[in-house]
Amino acid sequence: QVPLVESGGGLVQPGGSLRLSCVASGSIESITHMGWYRQAPGKQREQVAIITRGGRTDYGDFVKGRFTISRDNGKSTVYLQMNNLEPDDTAVYTCNVVGKPTDSSDFISYWGQGTQVTVSS
Repeated sequence: QVPLVESGGGLVQPGGSLRLSCVASGSIESITHMGWYRQAPGKQREQVAIITRGGRTDYGDFVKGRFTISRDNGKSTVYLQMNNLEPDDTAVYTCNVVGKPTDSSDFISYWGQGTQVTVSS
């Protein structure tokens, strides 16, 4: 069973919007933090946004109010609404979830496979 399933990436024009989703499988319990990271070609991976179980959020400085992270704890899903996208937002966006496997008491940081976001006219 794939731990994390991402969706919502694609090609969008500058100024456009995309909504990313990431669903954690039932094999992950006690999820604490959920978030999104991105990596552009030739650059290091950077935090886009994270959200705690209680709803506290933290964004990368480059977001500047354009993105909103949210989560549905009942569905083990985290969303990233991205508005006013810019060409510099082009990157592979990867979901990250911290939780415990059903057969373990240790917390693990899970990573998705990534979804490509391309902003271009």
